[in-house]
Amino acid sequence: MPPPGCSELGHVVLLEMEEALGYHASGRSAAMFEENYGPPAVVALNKASAAYHHTANGGYLTPRGLMLVSGAGQEQQFASDIKDLDLAPITLAEALDQVPILNPKTVTHAGLHTAAQDLDTDRMIQDFAKVLRAAGGTVVLRAKVTQISQTKDGWQVLAGAETYQSAQLVNAAGAWVDEIAAMAGIMPIGIAPRRRSMARLPAPGGHDVTKWPMLMGVGESWYAKPDAGKLLVSPADADLVTPHDAYADDMVLAEGLARYEEMVTTPVTRVETNWAGLRSFSPDGALVLGPDPDNSDFIWCAAQGGYGFQTAPAASRLLADLVGGRPSELDAASRAALSPRRLR
Repeated sequence: MPPPGCSELGHVVLLEMEEALGYHASGRSAAMFEENYGPPAVVALNKASAAYHHTANGGYLTPRGLMLVSGAGQEQQFASDIKDLDLAPITLAEALDQVPILNPKTVTHAGLHTAAQDLDTDRMIQDFAKVLRAAGGTVVLRAKVTQISQTKDGWQVLAGAETYQSAQLVNAAGAWVDEIAAMAGIMPIGIAPRRRSMARLPAPGGHDVTKWPMLMGVGESWYAKPDAGKLLVSPADADLVTPHDAYADDMVLAEGLARYEEMVTTPVTRVETNWAGLRSFSPDGALVLGPDPDNSDFIWCAAQGGYGFQTAPAASRLLADLVGGRPSELDAASRAALSPRRLR
């Protein structure tokens, strides 16, 4: 099952600034599929993407689960998170059965959603690229765009030493989308690049973490996720920064690790490596998908935030429907909540 996208509508040339696809935020994702994660329009995209994630190319999902934990004084936030994420409350004993390093002296409440799953993001990137190439499209790496101008036939884009011509221009530049828009003479939409940091830790206490669920603190104040026998821990930071090749801030990372340590019995004694990525958000937190209201040949594919991979199948389908003038399966309210028009 190929992913529906703009390559089925015509010849697509993908200009990638870096030396590989998914170099920035996409290559630094926590790689989870949780249908109920995000604002309403994002959840609609999640749900519309579920069948693809489960079945396409043998499926991209493997069981993981999501466990929310809270401490004293966090009862109100815990109740709100349980409702928003559709988690089932579980006892502390049940939580300890799944994650034995939880600290019974500090963890007061826990909730679980077994349907949350790991998402094979690297294979998704490669499979989407294969579909583009199979349709006659081209991926050009190390092609930093330096100039964009509109012509009577569409657009002219200068990248490196090459000039490219197109009838329509899709702006999918991640943290750089507003810069690309300004270069093209299009009004920016107020995208906020926000840093998300991550640390890789050895398996705590020598435990086999393979089947542990992803752990999350209330209010998404931190999270920890098993990965290749290790544990990824993030402070769930969302610090506003300028577009750049991000790196983790040591103090922010230390604060997040301290929040994680408070809820477990095994202290952090060694960080094997750390990194950061930029997640780009619109003012209301939903994706921005579709033609610009002032220029229908300039198409936004932006503001994926922390939802890019899990929404990708439905988001690409919607974008192709909008560009191709086809009816969309997504409901009208969700389409309006994702449209660039809402931000003008």
